[in-house]
Amino acid sequence: MEVLREQYLELMTFSASHRPMLGMLFGAMTGLEESWRSQGASEEEINFSAFGFDYPRIQRLEVNTGLDSPLVEKVLDETDEAITRLDLYGRRTKLYKKHASIEHPLDYPVTDMDSWLKLKGFYEFSERRLPDGWDHNIDPEAVVVVRIPGGFDEPRQLMGEEALCMAYYDQSELVVDMLDTIGRTAMEVLQQVSEKVRIDQLSVHEDMAGKSGSLIGPDMIQKFVKPYYRRIWDLLQSRGAKLFAQDSDGNMDTVIPAFMDAGVNVMFPFEPAAGMDMVMARKRYGPKMGIIGGIDKFVLLKTPEAIRRELEYKLQPLMQAGGTVFGLDHRIPENATLESFRYYVRTAREILGLDPHVVCDPNWRKVAF
Repeated sequence: MEVLREQYLELMTFSASHRPMLGMLFGAMTGLEESWRSQGASEEEINFSAFGFDYPRIQRLEVNTGLDSPLVEKVLDETDEAITRLDLYGRRTKLYKKHASIEHPLDYPVTDMDSWLKLKGFYEFSERRLPDGWDHNIDPEAVVVVRIPGGFDEPRQLMGEEALCMAYYDQSELVVDMLDTIGRTAMEVLQQVSEKVRIDQLSVHEDMAGKSGSLIGPDMIQKFVKPYYRRIWDLLQSRGAKLFAQDSDGNMDTVIPAFMDAGVNVMFPFEPAAGMDMVMARKRYGPKMGIIGGIDKFVLLKTPEAIRRELEYKLQPLMQAGGTVFGLDHRIPENATLESFRYYVRTAREILGLDPHVVCDPNWRKVAF
């Protein structure tokens, strides 16, 4: 079911009690479609419109707050196993067709201040970041969303994880200049945008953690990332924005307070395989932190009894009181059976008190944004 702006904002800010939302964040892993077809899936099950997932009506403003590259993506080499490309950062990347959905960089354009200065102009402000018509046809019933580059993720795209983590210590002026440049541009763009259009949500992608925790700690977030986040969030919040949503895989437990201090009030996907527990987070942070996702995707590989146990814990009344969009934390594993997924949806709808008689919705969309 489509959820309109007012209801979604009230749900995620804990300001009113609405029926729970059960959504889909990321879709399916490569290979699942063929497997499900062999198991008798309908076309509506293949495209997930048969499952009655909830989704907010979203309008993403087509303005550019990040890289404004003069490069054109092109294929450098392709085999049956992989595709090698040149991307907009100037990196060579490789995608392994049968096993991955994300391209892996083979090299990075920034190693020091001199190499950064060659790219810096691609992050500076120009009016082309606000193309003609960007403010036309704003839907009053939609959650209006703008994005900014990640405070960790964008420098990581330019340098790679290892080099960036070292740069916090031995090239700190480089990291500061990157985020200052990106922040000034995002600020200029969003000042102009927010003068004309109400913005409901600021979104940022980080993916900065693994099972053992975040790649940087609270002190580094306070020193480098918080000033970048705050200059933008303080502006948008003063002009009516309600949600600041961060997407990061891995175990973020140790850095959640630092990001909350930087303004973040919604996080996803709360990855259980990395040790994240949405129920414990709700007990710890209460209405200060909205949660999207949180249900272990790997439970689909287990028994119906295990699926029910996971859902009864994650969908308990505490979590239904607001601030949560329930969903699998990542893509459906390629070896999950169709029947286990059907059972997951039926059981979740039962626990949440949602109508079991689902009407196919061809316009449904994923929740992550």
